[in-house]
Formats: sequence, C-alpha cells, structure tokens
Amino acid sequence: MLSAPNLFAHRPDRSVRAKPAPFLPMSRAEMDRLGWDECDVIVVTGDAYIDHPSFGMAIIGRLLESQGLRVGIIAQPDWNSAEPFKVLGRPRLFWGVTSGNMDSMVNHYTADRRLRHNDSYTPNDEGGKRPDRAVTVYAQRCREAYKGVPVVLGGIEASLRRIAQYDHWSEKIRRSVLMDSKADLLVYGNAERAIIEIAQRALAGESVREMTDIRGTAIMRSAVPEGWTEVDSSSIDEPAATASPRAADAARTVIRLPSFEQVTADKVLYAHASRVLHQESNPGNARALIQRHGEREVWLNPPPIPLETVEMDGVFDFAYARAPHPSYGDARIPAWEMIRFSVNIMRGCFGGCSFCSITEHEGRIIQSRSEGSILREIEQIRDKTKGFTGTISDMGGPTANMYRLACKDKETESVCRRPSCVFPDICKNLNTDHSSLVQLYRKARAVPGVKKIHIASGLRYDLAVRNPEYVKELVTHHVGGYLKIAPEHTEPGPLAKMMKPGMGAYDEFKRMFEKAAKEAGKKLYLIPYFIAAHPGTTDEDMMNLALWLKRNGFKADQVQTFLPSPMSLATAMYHSERNPLRPVRRVGGEEVATAKGLRQRRLHKAFLRYHDPENWPILRDALKAMGRADLIGPGEEHLIPAWQPVGATAKPKEKGPKAKTFLTQQSGKGRRMIPPPAAAKRGH
Repeated sequence: MLSAPNLFAHRPDRSVRAKPAPFLPMSRAEMDRLGWDECDVIVVTGDAYIDHPSFGMAIIGRLLESQGLRVGIIAQPDWNSAEPFKVLGRPRLFWGVTSGNMDSMVNHYTADRRLRHNDSYTPNDEGGKRPDRAVTVYAQRCREAYKGVPVVLGGIEASLRRIAQYDHWSEKIRRSVLMDSKADLLVYGNAERAIIEIAQRALAGESVREMTDIRGTAIMRSAVPEGWTEVDSSSIDEPAATASPRAADAARTVIRLPSFEQVTADKVLYAHASRVLHQESNPGNARALIQRHGEREVWLNPPPIPLETVEMDGVFDFAYARAPHPSYGDARIPAWEMIRFSVNIMRGCFGGCSFCSITEHEGRIIQSRSEGSILREIEQIRDKTKGFTGTISDMGGPTANMYRLACKDKETESVCRRPSCVFPDICKNLNTDHSSLVQLYRKARAVPGVKKIHIASGLRYDLAVRNPEYVKELVTHHVGGYLKIAPEHTEPGPLAKMMKPGMGAYDEFKRMFEKAAKEAGKKLYLIPYFIAAHPGTTDEDMMNLALWLKRNGFKADQVQTFLPSPMSLATAMYHSERNPLRPVRRVGGEEVATAKGLRQRRLHKAFLRYHDPENWPILRDALKAMGRADLIGPGEEHLIPAWQPVGATAKPKEKGPKAKTFLTQQSGKGRRMIPPPAAAKRGH
C-alpha cells in the first residue's frame, strides 16, 4: 500500500494555544472571547454542531485547530438569503461546506419519496432545518456572502455525488455536485489528509483552484493535461479498464468514463460507468477518473491513503467537548442521544454490500484505533459526559467485528480489485482473527466505573463463526436481551445482488449463539433485519422470505424498503436493470429484475408484514396470480387466512407525523428491537 506523510507532520500556522477552544465559535461574541478578529476557515454544516468525533464538522474543525488555524462553525443556517452566512465574517482561507452526516435527500425523504417530518441531527428532532441538496444551496450562499472566497465541499453528500449519479427523488441522472454548486474543490471520503494539505497550501499562497493533484479530491478541468495517458472506457464496446500498468505509469494514467450526456441517455452505459468507478476504489492501485460534463471535465483524483493507527488516535484524541454547542440549551438532539455513550473503534468496511455506501465513502481498508486511545475515550465518557451511569451503549463502527482485520499481505492488498473481501466467499488472504477484539472487550470492561458494555453495531456473522471464542465473549458479556444481525434476505438471487452471505452462515451463527447463551445461563434472542424490493428480488423471493419469517416466528412491525442512494452499485442495478458486479454488455449481459412501481414495492413490503390484516387483500391477489393459492387458509402451513377482519382493508395508512424506524418482533417471546437509523450500523 502507498504511504503518506504523517497527518500531524505539518508545522502549525501560528503558535498553537495551550488550551483549545471550549467549542469552536458559532458567533462573533465567542470569537471576541477567544481574541479572534477573523476565522481562517468557516465550516457550514446541515447538522447541529456537536463537538464529538462522531460528527464531521467537529473532526475537521478540531483537526484544523490543531494546525493553529482558527475555525468557525455555521450550523443549519437559514438558506433563504446570504445574511446568515456572514455571521462570522469573511473566512481568510476558504469555506468548508457539508450537508452533515447524511445526504440531505436521504435525510428528508423515505424510500417511497414521502417527506420525513423529523431530523435526528436537529435540536428537538425538528425537520426542515436544512434545504434539499444542501451542499449546492450552501455553496451558492457562501459565494454570495463573500465573493472570491474559495468553496471546498466535503461530507457524505458531496462524496457520493462526485460524478454523474442517479437521483431517486427526481428520477433522473444529475450532474456532479461540483458542477451544480460551482465550488472550487470537492473532497471525497474521509477528508483529514486532503483538508490538511489544502489548508497548508492555501497558507502558502496557492489558489485552491490550482490544487489539482490532491488525493481524495475532485476538480474541474477543461482537458486532460499533457503527460497523461488516457484509457478510454467510455464505451462498453471497449474492454473495461481493469489492467494494472506499472506503478509509474498508473500514477499518470486517467480513465475516461462515459460522459454525463452518455449515461443520461443510456442506462447500460450508466451501469458500465458504475462498474469502472468501483474497480478504481483501492488506494493502492486506483487511477484518476475523468467524466465529461458538456464542455468541462470532472476529474477524480485517486482515493486518500488510509490513516495509520497513530493518526486515527490523534484524530479521536482531540479535546472535544463531547457535547452539543451551548447555544442549544436543553434541546434534545436524537443523534447525540444515540451516540453520546458509544465509542467508535474503527473506520471502513470490506463487506462491500451493494446497497451500502460505506465503501464508496470510507473505503474497504480497516483503520483501527489503538487500545490506549479507545480506553482513554471510555474514561472521558465516564468523567465528562452528562448522564453516564456506567453503561457504554456501543463499541464498534460501521461493523462490530472488523477491528484490526486486514489482508495478510500488503502487496496483495495494494493490487486487489475485489469489491468485497467476504463475498462470494471469505478471501483466503484475509486475516479473520478476532483475538485483538476479544482482548479489547476485556480491557474495556475492566475500566473503573464501567458496569456494562453493549455491542450495538451490526455484526458480520460470517466472520464471527470463524471465531468461537469471540462469539462466546460477545454473548456472555455484551448482549443484553437480543442481538441484531442483517441477513437482509433468505433467497440466493437477492443475496447475490446484495453481495451478502447465504443463510448457511446465519444458521451456523444461530447455533453458536444459542449454545453460548445456554452456557452463560442467559435467555437471549437473535433478531434479523431484512430489506424489501432490493434489485434482483422477485415476488416469489419475497414470498419465500415471508414463509421463512412465519416458520421462525418473526413479525416485522415496520419494514425497510430498498432506497436507491447515490452512487451505490445497487442503485446502478435499480436504474439500469443490469448487474455491474459482472462485465456489462448490451447482448448477453446479466439483466436484473427490479421492483420500481409503487404497487410492486408495496407488495414486497406486504410480504414482510404478512401478519398485518391490512396486507392480506394484496397478498391474496398476488398469491393467486402466482399460482400459490395453497398458501391461503387457516392452518400453520398457510401464510395468510382466507377471511378478512372487519375494518381491515388494503388501503395504505395515512401519513403520520414521523417516518418511524424498523421494528422486529419475535412472536411468542415478547422481544423487540429498534435499530439505529444509519446503514453504517447494520453490519454490512
């Protein structure tokens, strides 16, 4: 794997204060108390400002502060004019613009395009405090507020919209957000390395628009510069650009994707572009990508080099206040309530689930913190976080159990183009030893004042079954009542499109889980997640899943329907009805069945809620049409009854005040679970 200078090797701009700011300022009065006459960088965010390492604005702000820069925060400004963007004055170096921890469209709308009326990242869970397409709107207002100040985009929305992407809410291909926002630079993925380099070069007098070579960034160009070799992959009639030239050549090689105009007009080319993009996601061998938008070129530099453990520790060890900004008073912020007693131990995910965007954003190389850094954070929670009673609510990350897992051979890792290390089977080069995680659990439990540590991040059970000691440790000490895992489906067709393991791994983990629970003398339950209407799912697949649920006594109170989020492989399947996990061809390429119409999507959801009488009419019609009327009747072998209770109809429920989270109930056992709102907690 390529190396990079230490994140903290740069010389600070000023003599760094011995004591960091209690909170990064959100007002002129706070700036005055700090003795500031201006901010070097102002971060505009769609989330409430919470000074905690689970929130991007806090990490970037504290990182720049460690370099001696003065950073201000403008959180959830009124976007109807430029005036709220002037509250801290003109930034000396640049604006940093982010939608927050979620894409603003995912934040605002359900998978069925219904408006959400709540926002977990806003005080009092209040919706409507950020605009649709927040990155673009904020960037425009920043330019209006102070002309000539560079605008740098970052965060999940910018990251996943860095090239032409299918937008579920407008049902069309949208241009790169860099084009729409007219920003100077876009940072994708984890931004620490890029933002430090941008700041240092800006301090040296370099124009942000001239910074064309920073990894993990996207820029606009008029043409391919001299000295570069262009590999044309703009047509599926040409071979996909997967060959690996010598490293010296790769560093000056750019791959041309089909243009914005081409992928807009041709769904097959959209699938092809998605495939090529994901093949160029390994920092060790990824090459630059270019995509034409009209008369301009969107240029993607290769992904950032992952952080080393000492750098991860530095990022998480900053003097965070570990609290919302005082201006919010006693307002309840649900996202903060959820994570305030939790500890993030790693980044990245090598699962590669096609519907999840973690790999596109954080990468598939695991970046782990040291034991010392993690234990220090637990002590800080104990000593500084209001309301701590001795329970750590979670200790994990995108997944619960990838801590310190990596490829056995760095050279092999640096040339690998597999989208997943665990699908279709666990790679022979992957180290799956969980002993470091078991040791971490034991040391964390021994911290004075800690009574209980729950593991709430999603578990990769296909990895866990290779580590019986880990399963025993987990069940004995870290599961309280139930454990959630995410098989997502039971049928081979959908599972293959999701890049998820088969049910054999689930069955084996269930056996080990129940055995460990019995030995520990605990009554525990395993609660699975499932997705309706994922690309590659037929009506028959959903019927079989419903039958599995009934046989195993599960009832889904509220279900998750596939949401085509920007840039994911599953979204490419949904839009193109082709499979970008395999070579894309016009003739002979694999086509993907997709539930797009509202009626079919409702049917797939209804199968997951087979026990709800309101779904029985639509299910009866579907089962009869499928030739499976034998599943209608009063017996245990039947899925639904032939009779209809008085008052139960097939009409959709009226819109409620909030879009609620998915609940699963295990019938007869009284166990329920509420999962976290983000996909990053589902063990993908």
